[in-house]
Amino acid sequence: MLGAALAFHFRSPGVGGPVTSLESVTIKTSTVSNQAPRPPKKPPRAGVGETCWNNFGGDAMRTLARPNVNLGRPRKILWTRGVHNLMEYPPSYCDGYLYVNLEQGRTLAIDAQTGHIVWARKARGYTASTPAIAGPRLIVSSHGGTVTAFRRSDGHLLWQLETGTPVESSPVVARGIVYVGAADGKLYALKVRNGRPLWVYDTGGRISSSPSLVAGRVCITTYSGLIACLRRGNGHRIWAVQVRRDYLRYESFYASPSSDGRRIFTVARSGKVIALSAASGRTLWTYSLGALTYGTPAVASGRIFVGTLSGRLTAFRATTGAVLWSTSVSGRILAPSLVVGKLVFFSTLEGDTYAASTSDGKIVWHLGMGKFSPGIATNRRYFFSLNGRLIAFQGRSVKSKG
Repeated sequence: MLGAALAFHFRSPGVGGPVTSLESVTIKTSTVSNQAPRPPKKPPRAGVGETCWNNFGGDAMRTLARPNVNLGRPRKILWTRGVHNLMEYPPSYCDGYLYVNLEQGRTLAIDAQTGHIVWARKARGYTASTPAIAGPRLIVSSHGGTVTAFRRSDGHLLWQLETGTPVESSPVVARGIVYVGAADGKLYALKVRNGRPLWVYDTGGRISSSPSLVAGRVCITTYSGLIACLRRGNGHRIWAVQVRRDYLRYESFYASPSSDGRRIFTVARSGKVIALSAASGRTLWTYSLGALTYGTPAVASGRIFVGTLSGRLTAFRATTGAVLWSTSVSGRILAPSLVVGKLVFFSTLEGDTYAASTSDGKIVWHLGMGKFSPGIATNRRYFFSLNGRLIAFQGRSVKSKG
């Protein structure tokens, strides 16, 4: 009996494999409209020329960064909008419109110039994720077990896929394919036009993270300690790594993988930061933060930034893992940080948002609001999602209008 128990204890949870028969997967896709989506309404003038923030992380590699945008410290508040609910994940943005999921299961489209709510739609369950922009469509995941495509212009429901299990993962879209993970460990590649699955890969472990796209690969982390990269086109595994916490246990990942194009970065809940080769999965370096950690690493200018529930934000050199600086605040950092120019923003569960200098970690700005991920930035302004309130801040490159 003891031998059997030990064998079970030391058994690897496995690296999963492709679902060869999609009929064996519990999938129900409801196509609500066969009409081609109408183009979005003409965006407000303020949105013209601004860089899109299409998904969680801002880009397909989930970098959470705009290092070449130098807005400086947030200045004048342009508008503020109370949404009467928590925003665990920041909004997405394009063409003068913001799209945000509320924790209790609503998706809002907001005019980025005025803060006016253009439309609102209810989800089947909680929506702890960021909507993904896919041209004229908006892709939304929910804990109610759905992945839904809305028309961006008016919120009209286009199709909905039912997975039969919660979907916490924030979708990402490239070349007409939606990539999203589900709590039963399945990673889906769906056709953005109608929600039909192109392929499904069963990782064998719970997925709460969001997939990232790196050079033809889709990469994911799981609660069973797996980091894997698959071919985007067919879901074939390129490499998979099971990360041990110690001799007896495997690590567990809530944080998504982020990338600089050559390396994959993530952090286990135990606080173990890991950098791997995107090409081979070879471990390049690791570092133990010694505290519970949930936030996806932000990647910018050869550095990565990770915050912990002990209230410490640490900057590492991306190539070697050398600690460049570490700064502490009073509070717990649960969510990812945001890099804009020479500033890195982060919030605490105690209700504070800070900006630190990316060069030395010195705190240079503080606001007594915030809880989860601080927000996003375009090339002209900040949009912060703080304590149930969405706030647009002017950057220094934007002149105030009389």
